[in-house]
Amino acid sequence: MKLDEQIITRAIIDRFTQKWTDYLDLDVAVVGGGPAGLVAAYYLAKNGRKVALFERNLSVGGGMWGGGMMFNEIVVQDEGKEILDELGISTHLFQTGYYTADAVEAVTTLASKACKAGVRIFNLMCVEDVMVRRSDGPESARVVGLVINWTAVEMARLHVDPLTVRTRYTLDATGHAIELMHIIVKKSGSKLLTKTGDVMGEKSLWAEAAENSTLENTREAFPGVYVAGMAANATFGSYRMGPIFGGMLLSGKKAAELIAQRLDENK
Repeated sequence: MKLDEQIITRAIIDRFTQKWTDYLDLDVAVVGGGPAGLVAAYYLAKNGRKVALFERNLSVGGGMWGGGMMFNEIVVQDEGKEILDELGISTHLFQTGYYTADAVEAVTTLASKACKAGVRIFNLMCVEDVMVRRSDGPESARVVGLVINWTAVEMARLHVDPLTVRTRYTLDATGHAIELMHIIVKKSGSKLLTKTGDVMGEKSLWAEAAENSTLENTREAFPGVYVAGMAANATFGSYRMGPIFGGMLLSGKKAAELIAQRLDENK
């Protein structure tokens, strides 16, 4: 078969443009493609929601790729293992209550399952701003969309205007950086749904406390915006957990359930 470079180029441009225009109006925008974001996106899309995931890096997976200190194994507890089992990710019993999984298998399977469920992943894109609308004064502020640009534009500090997507709900799953929460605080002039009204910041590593608080802190942090994974603990002021990922997986699932419930209530 003779190959034509122009046809190859046109195929990529046409197909990507179609994907992009099809996902300008969303049920849920997930910001950050780590384990919590991928799991949340998977469950939402699996249940018929229109979901796009925006990842600033070339690859999704967040910190899961590296396991612990570049030993590419992760640890999950009993509850986290249930999600890995459901997704067909192999686990190995280390001792009672502790299971290991290959980090590369975990990430690639999570990403594949999310895509096949209907999640549209846009990598190399970053969120540089949010669209906030008020119906009646500052207390009614709500995020209704995201302002998107290429990561390369941000890194090069180029003055290139962004584009936007509209979304009914947004999930900040950007990990330690909690990028979306910082943008909201800086730009909206409104308070977060935390004790201080601001980003409370993450504490030092304490796996047991962090695993429990990750689920507790997976909730709405600003009208229309939920937090999951390490972003939840960093927003609401709890601990980091290190290379145990059960809480991250469970947080993603809980976030999906909470957002799906709100979508159903607001039909």
